[in-house]
Amino acid sequence: MTDPSTSPDPAAEVPNEALSEAPAQSGSPWQDLALTELSGRRQALLAEIEGLEARRDLLAKDLLGTVAGQSDAIARRLKGFQDYLVVALQDLASQAEQIDLAVPPLQLQPSPLDQMAAPAAAPEAAAAVSPGVGLFSQDEALISDQLRRFQGQPDFYADPWKLRRSIEPSATALLEDWFLQQGGRGAQASSGSRNRNALVVAAAVAILGELYGERFQTLVLAGQPERLGEWRRGLQDCLGLGREDFGPNSGIVLFERPDALIERADRLEERGELPFIVIDASEQVVDIPILQFPLWLAFAATANELALEEDQL
Repeated sequence: MTDPSTSPDPAAEVPNEALSEAPAQSGSPWQDLALTELSGRRQALLAEIEGLEARRDLLAKDLLGTVAGQSDAIARRLKGFQDYLVVALQDLASQAEQIDLAVPPLQLQPSPLDQMAAPAAAPEAAAAVSPGVGLFSQDEALISDQLRRFQGQPDFYADPWKLRRSIEPSATALLEDWFLQQGGRGAQASSGSRNRNALVVAAAVAILGELYGERFQTLVLAGQPERLGEWRRGLQDCLGLGREDFGPNSGIVLFERPDALIERADRLEERGELPFIVIDASEQVVDIPILQFPLWLAFAATANELALEEDQL
């Protein structure tokens, strides 16, 4: 019988390599289980993230379809446009500070028509020949003859652009002074009403028609449509005109603003034609550019006319 104390120990006979591998073999299933659990959690988190992203896109789409969402988008765009405007205006202001804003002096040039009509003789000789001045210094006989004829019986069946009414001696004196003393450029006292002023202008238009034919156009300035309507009716009656004679391409043009009238007069002079500017008595100021033209007649209102105009406003 073998002595137990002397029998070899089975554990002592196990190699050291086997002892070192035993713990590794026993821990491998736990690692696989942990990795599997972590992988599952990762997949669950990814799925949850995808669901949240889909929900976010859906909410964004719904938000854009509502008034609040559209307002927010518009507000963002306006904010961006506001920032752009601020920068642009700052650049514009900096550039404007560098511009020289000195106003050039105003120079009034004489009209070419005045130069063409100036007499070739010396001033003393011209004064000896005729007391008239300016544009009509050589037409005194014709003008005086026409004014005398206008004081006779009215010709209600005269041709268009001929005076069909008779004028009073006061109107004759006014026109004679305007043609021969002022040379067709100046202000005259109003006759007291717009209709009588229209009669005076109609007589002037008839005389200018004898002198220049169709080479001139009458431009009437009055600040309100009602006043222009009175001018149209008065001239239409005194000269036997129709509505077709009032317009941009006709013999008489009506204006409410002086800048438009000045622009039209410039174009007429560029074409070699003569503008005849008439300024209503209601106009308190004559614009300086009007003074450069060779023919203009401004009516100075009386105190009664000014009071009547104020009552009508």
